[in-house]
Formats: sequence, C-alpha cells, structure tokens
Amino acid sequence: MDFLMAIGQYEFLQKALFTSVVVGLICGVIGSFIILRGMSLMGDAISHAVLPGVALSYAFGINFFVGAVLTGVLTAVGIGFVSQNSRIKNDTAIGILFTSAFAIGIIMVTMLKSSTDLYHILFGNVLAVRSSDMWVTVGIGVIVIVTVYAFFKELLLTSFDPTIAAAYGLRNNLIHYLLMTLLTMVTVASLQTVGIVLVVAMLITPAATAYLLTDRLSIMIFLAGGFGMLSSVIGLYFSFTYNLASGATIVVVATVLFFLAFLFSRKHGVVWKSIRARQKRVELLK
Repeated sequence: MDFLMAIGQYEFLQKALFTSVVVGLICGVIGSFIILRGMSLMGDAISHAVLPGVALSYAFGINFFVGAVLTGVLTAVGIGFVSQNSRIKNDTAIGILFTSAFAIGIIMVTMLKSSTDLYHILFGNVLAVRSSDMWVTVGIGVIVIVTVYAFFKELLLTSFDPTIAAAYGLRNNLIHYLLMTLLTMVTVASLQTVGIVLVVAMLITPAATAYLLTDRLSIMIFLAGGFGMLSSVIGLYFSFTYNLASGATIVVVATVLFFLAFLFSRKHGVVWKSIRARQKRVELLK
C-alpha cells in the first residue's frame, strides 16, 4: 500500500514506473526475435557497443540517444562486414568488435568528469529518470511497436527460414540490419532503467520465459512483453520498498519468472516432463 501511495505522491516514481513498463514491453518484443534467430550474443554486443556513443554524447553535451544509436548500428554493420568478408565466423567477429568498442568506451568514460551519470548508464537508475529521457523512451517504444507490426510477416519468415524468405525476394541482410537498428534503439531506451550491463538480461529473459510457454510467435511476443512489464513493476516495487538497485532488482524478478516457467510450463516444464515420464513408466508396468 505504501508503494501505491508513493506513486500517487511522487512524480519521480510515476516517471520511473511508466518508463520501466515501456522498457519491459519493448525488450520483450525485440527479444522474441533475438531468441528465435539465435542472436543472444549480438544483443550482448550491441548493449556494450553503445558505451562509446554515450560517452561522446556526454562530452559534446547532446542527448545520449544520438551517439548510442550511431555506435550501436556501426558495430552491427561492422560485425556483418567482418564475418562476410573474411574467414572469421560471426561469433568471433562479435567478440572482437563488441569488446573493443566497450574498451574504447571505458577509456572515454575515465577521461570524462561526469562519471556519476555514466555510472548510472552502466548500471541503471530508473528512480532518477528525467522527463526528457522518459519521452525518448516512449518515442522509441512507439517506433519499435509500429515497425514490428508493419514488418511482422517479413520478420517472421526471415527468422524461421531465411532460404525461403530469399526465394520470395526478401532481402535478408536488409531485414537483419533493420532488426539490429531496433535492437540498438531498445538498448538505448533501457540505459536509464537497467543499464548497459543488465540490458541483455531484459532482452533475453522475458522472451525466453515466453518461449517455454508457447509455440506461436504472435503469442510469444505478447507474453514476452507482458513478462517484461510485470518484471519492471514488481522489480520497481522491491527496489523502492527495500532500497535496492532498481535495474538489478528488475532483472532478478525476470529471472524468477523464467525459472517458474522452466519448472512448471505445461509443455516444456521440468516438473511436468517428469510427471509425464513417470506416468508412462507406470503404464508400461501395467
């Protein structure tokens, strides 16, 4: 009850809750495609590769969204270019470019005076989110949802069968970079909420939870968005009530939801699998 009363009284908590819900939703939506394409490592890469752009934005006094999206997209393009034009495989190219980008970002952070704000970018501080950051997050959310809705069939086909997609005349590379751009934007939107270090968890965990509960992409997207929002609300409640780190608390809640699905999912849960296996053994012994 104290949390509900605080939401009605404090504007900063209202902004934090609203921003967290939006971030949870769009992380779940984009994370569904990342899971299906086996690109979890790419999500990790993009989340770390935006750090140099964030540092540059602070250095020049502009919104960190501009620099973060720029370096994130450039890293995604660079990974594709290296893997397609050398003997280096995609996972190796990811490891090389995202670690180098992150290292450059760390060097730039040490050269800047505003280390406190950059610390929040690394680890998140949704309770200190500004109105401008909240509206940037909302704008990114609208762009992501509209784009996924508009290109749902293309994303669906290229995610499940790129060969057939190419046969139908779809440009897999173009759709891939569209998804990478959306991924970068979602990462930027998540910086204030969970930070660079934990954003990959919000991209992957709610989507993985939904993946255990359904075999249909459309339902998976809705479930993943729902789990992302639920994790954000519950995590923010515990963060505010017990004075815990907001980003880390949200991620822990998302992880708890995942393990509940892992254990009790009707189709893929460990508990139900063991029950069905035991029932089969009993039937065979009869």
